Amino acid sequence: MLLVRSLCRTYGARDFNREFSQAFRPGLAYSAPPVRPCHRQRLRVKRRWCARWARMATMNKQTIEDKGGSNQVRGEQNRGAVIITGASRGIGAAIARLVGADGFPVAVNFLTNRAGAEQVVREIVSGGGRAVAIHGDVSREDEILRMFETTVRELGQIGGLVNNAGVTGGLFRVDAVTAQAITQVLATNVAGTILCSREAVRRMSVRRGGAGGSIVNISSLAARTGGAGEWVHYAASKGAIDSFTVGLAREVASEGIRVNAVAPGLIETELHAANGVPDRLERLAPLIPMGRPGTSREVAQGVLWLLSAAASYTTGTILEIGGGR
Repeated sequence: MLLVRSLCRTYGARDFNREFSQAFRPGLAYSAPPVRPCHRQRLRVKRRWCARWARMATMNKQTIEDKGGSNQVRGEQNRGAVIITGASRGIGAAIARLVGADGFPVAVNFLTNRAGAEQVVREIVSGGGRAVAIHGDVSREDEILRMFETTVRELGQIGGLVNNAGVTGGLFRVDAVTAQAITQVLATNVAGTILCSREAVRRMSVRRGGAGGSIVNISSLAARTGGAGEWVHYAASKGAIDSFTVGLAREVASEGIRVNAVAPGLIETELHAANGVPDRLERLAPLIPMGRPGTSREVAQGVLWLLSAAASYTTGTILEIGGGR
């Protein structure tokens, strides 16, 4: 039937018998002649191309680039709430302020410093943003679950997570570190990050009905340098974060979720004095190629970029912010 229709379209019904008999002469191989589009079909195609080129002629280069940039993977423009763990001070607070100023609703998580978290919330709200302070110990699964439930209730859909909360376990050589310190470091830095990420994926994955999003883990240059003589146990926990970042990024890349990490170097925070070495910044600054420690805001800028659509093709990346160290 297809053969007959092809011949009729090509030669016309009147000439069908003549062409059919010629085409099927004994001993000859037959191949159907090409189907020529009718006049109306050619005219429709021509009109579509003319209309397309007319539209392109009215678009300048910037308009074309903007249109191309808007065709992004689902979830990359999600402006849902961002949970930032350990955001009452230091790097976490700087991230919360910057992310809130950029228009993201922010869940400011804290463990002990309620006053600091509430101050960060006030600063975000006074600038026209939305934020809420949420108490929660990320080393405890039940409190992680409550933190996510509170965020959804107070701020709506979750679009991002920054796993910033962490502990050093103190300054110890390996031959002096205690089991309690190791347990605390791994429970907060590693298990807490994995469990928080699990809850974020459950809510953001397009496979589960979410709108996509971004996860940024706070690692450390110590994962690469080793932290010898100070906190090898802490460096090991951050090495685990780097491995987790790459693995999770590949696992959920097709689900609208990007996963990256920022690895700060020597940064001006309260961490050094809290660990009994207030002179650590001055002592180590000469070892940095740029000759100075970094600031919390410089780290926060890297985190904000990874959360944003500007990093739409970036996942599984460890962004080092350490002055070249």
